[in-house]
Amino acid sequence: MLPRSVLVLCVAFVCTRGLRTDKQYWLNLAKNELNEALEVKLNYNTAKNVILFVGDGMGPNTVTATRIYKGGESHRLVYEKFPHVGLLKTYAANKMVPDSACTATAMFCGIKSNKDTVGVDASVKPFDCNASLKTEARPQSLAAVALNAGKSAGFVTTARVTHATPGPMYAHTASRYWECDGAMPPGAESCKDTARQLVEDFPGRDLHVVMGGGKQSLVTNVTKTPDDPLDDLWGCLRKDGRNLIQDYKDDKSRRGLNYRVVTDNEELKNLNIENTDYLFGVFANSHLSFEDKRNKGPKGMPSLSDMVAAAIKVLRKNENGYFLMVEGASIDLAHHNNWAKRAIIESAAMEEAVELAANMTDEADTLLIVTSDHQTTLSINGYPNRGSNIFDIAGTSEHDGINYTTLFYASGGPESHQYYVNTDKNGTKALRRDPSKDDVQNYEYSYQSGIALFEGVHGGGEVAIYARGPYSHLFHNVHEQHYVFHAISYAAKIGEYAKNGSQNTKFIFNLLYISLVCHIIL
Repeated sequence: MLPRSVLVLCVAFVCTRGLRTDKQYWLNLAKNELNEALEVKLNYNTAKNVILFVGDGMGPNTVTATRIYKGGESHRLVYEKFPHVGLLKTYAANKMVPDSACTATAMFCGIKSNKDTVGVDASVKPFDCNASLKTEARPQSLAAVALNAGKSAGFVTTARVTHATPGPMYAHTASRYWECDGAMPPGAESCKDTARQLVEDFPGRDLHVVMGGGKQSLVTNVTKTPDDPLDDLWGCLRKDGRNLIQDYKDDKSRRGLNYRVVTDNEELKNLNIENTDYLFGVFANSHLSFEDKRNKGPKGMPSLSDMVAAAIKVLRKNENGYFLMVEGASIDLAHHNNWAKRAIIESAAMEEAVELAANMTDEADTLLIVTSDHQTTLSINGYPNRGSNIFDIAGTSEHDGINYTTLFYASGGPESHQYYVNTDKNGTKALRRDPSKDDVQNYEYSYQSGIALFEGVHGGGEVAIYARGPYSHLFHNVHEQHYVFHAISYAAKIGEYAKNGSQNTKFIFNLLYISLVCHIIL
């Protein structure tokens, strides 16, 4: 039998074969990065267009796992090649660990707010309808500011269009759960549900692109799909007899606007862009299906990339430019179930959408940003060999002799808390289930967690923000999350920063004039 040291070397060789480890490889890797950094030039152009990608729950460990899945440890995702990177602090006004509603409000509205509130400031406590009606508690969103500046605006999401992340783009509400009238509690009659605000109020009714799921929030008597795991407990069913999609059509017809409502792949593919200034796409009763389950046929649901391509084509018709928010919501939906593999597949799908957007735009005039709203509790642990399958077993615990996976969650639902009580001659103790006995490659394998909860919860650490294009260098260190709103507004010269362009031009003109005078005198 071979000595243990030889076996270890053999295993390491097998796991890393085909991967370069020589000194010159590492030197070249570093020098290439150095040369790339030395070629970076700051872009002071006005951002005519802004595209903001939000990978919901796409914390640093999700990005790392996606990178390894896509091409290995030394690989770089498309947005990891962007010239400017920073970090965002994600805490809420009232919580150390946030939810998607308050983090989206921070990025889209420029202020910190309380957990579970949408598009309102921190003076509004959760479920306080009356407080949410005060004008001073309702900040303008980037969508509103862009529309007021003469730009087009819109969003696409793989979640319901009334969900927590897109909500602050157009709504002001004391609860993220008030997506439709069916969830409005007694005493909140004076407040509109999120769906009505989307269709009836500014800026929702004036958004040029709205695409995602959520028909059940918009149309009365849409039944939930019994076997659809995405139709979660948090969604609501419309009960007031209204069809807000028809109301959307009536509003656009009354105003003489060119619009199109699409419901599947075939209708989106056949969209006449030239005759469409307002695009409303609702492709599912609740959230859109995960990529591994998505019906890609004519009557199925579009991918995030499909929606992004259509959105850009509609929005770029405006010569004044546009603001587009893109949410990869299914990353977080998978993480909440501890479906790590599915979350990484969704993260990879969002990267494809980023690449498509990068190829469809010019970094000379388009600020392209990729970030997340918050972390999850996903960790990458153990000492797996380089080149190993990120979804596989990392090794065996020296403590209990049971295998464990490379990916692990701090918390999760009951299925992820795979412990059982074992009694032997040494007493009673809790032991983990051996994951090597399960199909850890299955999309719905619930990766183990340390704490059993109703579902996996969010993490409170920083998230990365990647940027290219005009004023992308404004993202350069550790920032407050609501800084995103202000940096984008400054780069695009909209809102309170609209005068920056003329002031900068005046400053440059005066500087040139003074230089000319000095030259003549001398």
